Amino acid sequence: MIELKDVSVKYSNGVDALNNVNLKVTDGEFVFVVGNSGAGKSTLIKLLLREVQANEGEVLVNGFNLTKMRRGKIPSLRRTIGVVFQDFRLIPTLNVYDNIAFVLRCTDASPKVIRQRVPRVIGTLELGNKVKCFPNELSGGEQQRVALARALVNEPKLIIADEPTGNIDPRLSFEIVKLLQDINAQGTTVLMVTHEHDLVREFGGRTITLRDGSIVFDDYI
Repeated sequence: MIELKDVSVKYSNGVDALNNVNLKVTDGEFVFVVGNSGAGKSTLIKLLLREVQANEGEVLVNGFNLTKMRRGKIPSLRRTIGVVFQDFRLIPTLNVYDNIAFVLRCTDASPKVIRQRVPRVIGTLELGNKVKCFPNELSGGEQQRVALARALVNEPKLIIADEPTGNIDPRLSFEIVKLLQDINAQGTTVLMVTHEHDLVREFGGRTITLRDGSIVFDDYI
C-alpha cells in the first residue's frame, strides 16, 4: 500500500516539488500518473523510493514509514519495489539471463533461488530465445521486457514504471502496458508514470494528474 498524508517536498533551491499531497493506493491497484514536465512525477517516484524525504507530512509504502525510516532500512524497503525505467538501464556487458539474475545476486539470493526465479520471469516475458543475447543485440521493445523481468524477479509488492514506453515504438507501447496489466492481475500493485495520454485513454482505469506539485485529478476514466 502507498499512502501520502499532507506531503510537501521543497528542494534546497527553493522549488516546491510537491504541495500538500494526499494519496492512497491500495494493494493490487493499477494506477496511471500523468502530468507535464515539472509537475512533480519524478519527485513522487524519488519519494516512494526514499531518494528524497518529505519536508512535511507522512509517507507510507509497503508497511514502511518512510518519514521515520533510518537509512539502514532503505534497502529493505527497496527490495519490496521493482522499478522499470525509460532508458532500460541494462548492464551492457551482461547477457539477458545475467542482467536479470544480477538483481538477485545484489540481494545475496541463493543460487537455488536464482535458478528458480530467473527462468520463470524469462518465460513470463517471452524472452526464452534471447537469454544469451546482450543488450545491444536486442530491439528497444526486447530491452524493455528485460528491464521489466528484472523488476519482477525479486517478486516485489509494487512495480513503479517510470515512462516505460518512452523509448520504444508506439505499437510496442501497448504491449508493455498489457504486460503490466497481466502482472497486476496476479496481485502486484502497479504505478505507471507516463506522459502518453493516448495510452491512458486506451486502457482507462484510475488516473492521477499532477500539476505544479499538486494532485488536480484522481478518478477513473
